[in-house]
Amino acid sequence: MKKTRIREALRHDLPAITGIYNHYVINTPITFDVEPFTSEQRSSWFGEHCDGFRYRLLVAEESGRIVGYAGTGRFRAKRAYDTSVEATIYCAPDATGRGIGSQLYAALFKAIANEDINRIVGGITLPNPPSIALHRRFSFKEVGVFTGNGRKFGQYWMWHG
Repeated sequence: MKKTRIREALRHDLPAITGIYNHYVINTPITFDVEPFTSEQRSSWFGEHCDGFRYRLLVAEESGRIVGYAGTGRFRAKRAYDTSVEATIYCAPDATGRGIGSQLYAALFKAIANEDINRIVGGITLPNPPSIALHRRFSFKEVGVFTGNGRKFGQYWMWHG
């Protein structure tokens, strides 16, 4: 079994993080982005999720390789939403189903435990049973389903949060 180390994301991790994300952009409806990104294009996103103050971005590393990441970012731009954050989590396709997502979320939620956060929200494109199970494990509650709000690969997908 490989030893997984969870740590704060560093700027030099961005190419690996971008590679993991691009797999889901290109091959799945899990994200509604439809074009892959370069690391440079994801630079501002990295800063928003890893500002060193309010938001966090953690990576899972095995033998020097980034195999997943999880973070929090701004939920909405209006100030009244400041105590809500949106969680994001992705694992490399060959690293799914091994508990890395659970390790990342456990470390992430511990890191933000003393922050002024009232609500953590997440959105999941359906169907995605592994993500549903992960979020339930961490006491996320389903509050609604959007139907037909994202079109990718020539069809509309359901999204719930």
